[in-house]
Amino acid sequence: MQTVLLVIHLLLALALVGVILMQRSEGGALGGLGGMAGGGGGAGSFGGLFTARGGANFLTRTTAILAVCFLSTSMLLAILAGFDRDPGSVLDRVPLTPVEPAAPVAPAAPIAN
Repeated sequence: MQTVLLVIHLLLALALVGVILMQRSEGGALGGLGGMAGGGGGAGSFGGLFTARGGANFLTRTTAILAVCFLSTSMLLAILAGFDRDPGSVLDRVPLTPVEPAAPVAPAAPIAN
């Protein structure tokens, strides 16, 4: 379950990056696509979807939907990761009895030739 959710999370992240990079910083998304899609606001523009304003609205909605899905998968992954933890502290695992140091090793005798 966690692996499937992680793959979906990574695909959402890549899609979110792609949609954000397609947007223009001046506020008009898909600047050249309006003219290529059939006249930029004329009868062949698919009901305003691929005009400058329609493209911006489409990308904005897509970004919002992908962002909500990304945050949802992030929260689910965090919740699933919490189930695998042991209740307690790292300090509880430290041995209470002191560990005795190992006896010093005597140096080896020199080899006679």
